[in-house]
Amino acid sequence: MYQTDQYEGMLAETITIPGANGEMINAYFARPTGPGPFPGMVVIHHFPGWDEWYREATRKFAHHGYAALSPNLYFRVGHGTPEDVAAKVRAQGGIPDDTAVGDIAGAMKYLRSLPTNNGKVGVFGTCSGGRHAYLAACRVKGFDAVVDCWGGNVVVPEERLTPNYPVAPVDYTKDLSCPVLGLFGEEDSSPSPEQVAIHEAELKKHGKTYEFHMYPAAGHGFFYYHRPSYRQAQAVDGWEKIWAFLEKYLSA
Repeated sequence: MYQTDQYEGMLAETITIPGANGEMINAYFARPTGPGPFPGMVVIHHFPGWDEWYREATRKFAHHGYAALSPNLYFRVGHGTPEDVAAKVRAQGGIPDDTAVGDIAGAMKYLRSLPTNNGKVGVFGTCSGGRHAYLAACRVKGFDAVVDCWGGNVVVPEERLTPNYPVAPVDYTKDLSCPVLGLFGEEDSSPSPEQVAIHEAELKKHGKTYEFHMYPAAGHGFFYYHRPSYRQAQAVDGWEKIWAFLEKYLSA
């Protein structure tokens, strides 16, 4: 619990890390100052891109005591404004799942290599980042907790699979190796409440540890204070649930 007379500091900067296939990508890194140890958190940006909200979220995790790293999953597409880069990604049908998983695994390994790491690393994402976070937690060993905020296309009918998205993430659920927290809105269409129910049934089927929360009067992106989708009360409660969940599974 924060005390008003304690020292507090943070370092935040853009760095480069090895991503998929050892390729160097850029990432935004924020960590508390001090000796630690600190749990690690990989922060996965949403489909609209590696934007200001995600740099703020990375610093938010650092403020709460995590060494937080947000890799730029769109690095290979080129550079420009987050909106312009995201438009190129959208035109290409998204980034390949194998590339995203490789970049996320690289971020996790980077955090684990830090001398201040407490031995635990989680992964967080919203929108497509929630999907990527869940997918990586299923396909890569080494995560201790995953937070999926309204990750769309986790449940996907076979006819909607593509070369970039060849397998629905829900089909990897049996391989999930850590607890998952899911936050969703009743008014969302991707994922819809029906899709969330299918996801939950699969977690139950395989005996996974999970917490799912479905918020009334909230749709997609209800954390985004700069958009009409923002829902203040639901967002505040959602962040409180995130901190409680991570404290449970990532504290030393």
